[in-house]
Amino acid sequence: MRRIVACLALLTATLAIAPAARAVTCRDIDHEGNAYVICEVDPAHEDLRLFRTDENGNAYGHFGPLKADLASKGKDLVFAMNAGMYHEDRSPVGYYLEDGREEMRVISGPSQGNFGLLPNGIFCIGEGWARVIETRDFLARRPRCRHATQSGPMLVIEGALHPRFLPDSYSRYIRNGVGTSANGDRAVFAISQNTVTFHEFARLFRDVLKLPNALFLDGNVSRLYAPQMNRADLGRRMGPIVAVTEPAQ
Repeated sequence: MRRIVACLALLTATLAIAPAARAVTCRDIDHEGNAYVICEVDPAHEDLRLFRTDENGNAYGHFGPLKADLASKGKDLVFAMNAGMYHEDRSPVGYYLEDGREEMRVISGPSQGNFGLLPNGIFCIGEGWARVIETRDFLARRPRCRHATQSGPMLVIEGALHPRFLPDSYSRYIRNGVGTSANGDRAVFAISQNTVTFHEFARLFRDVLKLPNALFLDGNVSRLYAPQMNRADLGRRMGPIVAVTEPAQ
């Protein structure tokens, strides 16, 4: 009996000090003949935030330098994705807020390229929540974000596809984006494995992931860092990066 009690005590102690399961979950998904990887983050329990430059002001550009910098501070990079459009110097095209510090103002008027395919939107990370918000709505509501990045176009707006998406479009790229639940308790990131149209990509968020709002992040430099999927994509240098970090184990 004493031996059983001792074993139970040891098991309880082991469980108490065992690391908690990571809440970022990634998986493959197929929809209408297209392949995607989706990664779901719980903003209430995960350290979800944006990164762009190190302490010396140098743009990370790739996942590797960010991972190394975090490791020097006792942190692990457990998920990352490119997070919005940027200029040649890796500075953000639209609104960018990191740790409460604004680097670029909101761009609400017409502009060039996909970013200017209005309406565009802002991915806002608050205290325990994350939401995709259409830009004009963002300016009207002024939510309290800790981190925020503006990109475009919106993919899904209050349950409706962007009005300018064409079902028979010939424009196909590897694309990535993020969608959120209405109350901000789910943030789901997706990247296509093959080239897709805007209409196909938006339908993934609306019809499969059941998210009322979703935002396109990019289509030329779409990349993913997800160790559980054996992904650490290389390619062109990035600007903003959205990531989840945890204390090193």
